[in-house]
Amino acid sequence: MPRPSFRSLSSLLLVPLLAALCAGCASATRMSPEDRASLDRTLTGPDAEQYLRVSAYLTPFFGDASKRLLTPYPPEDVRLVDDTQGKPINPGPIQATLPAGSRVRITKVEFPTAWVVTERVLYSPRTWPWVYVTVEGAPAGEQVVLVLPPNLDRPDAFRAELENTLSPHSPKVQLDGFSAAVKEAVRTKKLVADMPADAVRMAWGPPESIRRTLEGTAKNEEWRYTGERRKAFLTDGRLVRAEEAGKSVLP
Repeated sequence: MPRPSFRSLSSLLLVPLLAALCAGCASATRMSPEDRASLDRTLTGPDAEQYLRVSAYLTPFFGDASKRLLTPYPPEDVRLVDDTQGKPINPGPIQATLPAGSRVRITKVEFPTAWVVTERVLYSPRTWPWVYVTVEGAPAGEQVVLVLPPNLDRPDAFRAELENTLSPHSPKVQLDGFSAAVKEAVRTKKLVADMPADAVRMAWGPPESIRRTLEGTAKNEEWRYTGERRKAFLTDGRLVRAEEAGKSVLP
């Protein structure tokens, strides 16, 4: 009887080893396999063609040099990966700014199942859902990933989170309704005084929280972003003040 080769023995040993590693790593998704498959099928098929709802940055993808991160937020405000002391890790410097309205195509939706988590690079948002996209204006051939929050257990919740950044409808009509100065601010992810609320959201992305108050008949809103490094203040739907690290950012 022929003796098994070293290569075949290695393969036989590798399968149970990977299975053991996978078994020791819990799945980080609560969505059913059927819902995951349905989302991937529709978002890479009939709903694959999308547009950036907000202007976004392209940055490195933490420790995974094969990918790029698509995010509405500057690298210092990204909260996806922590170091061993629980402090957020900066994904890397801004490599490109992609304006709202840029065409996007979803190519893959990947959920953090136990097996997937073991295959992902250690210092990456391994336990979050990843949406792979191609984006107009991004370097050709790059793997670009939009990271969504963990523990999305229903397709409607997943789509709602996705629609914070992407839209199946072009925002061109909305953009054309802004003044030239506001359109330029949105394109470059900056703010200018008297911007309407929709333009602020398109430029800086959706805030983490909004605090609303009344002052006489004036309706005030304080938009706070992750880490509260950035804040925007609006009155009656118009921007009156904005801060970054405690300093005004309005020209």
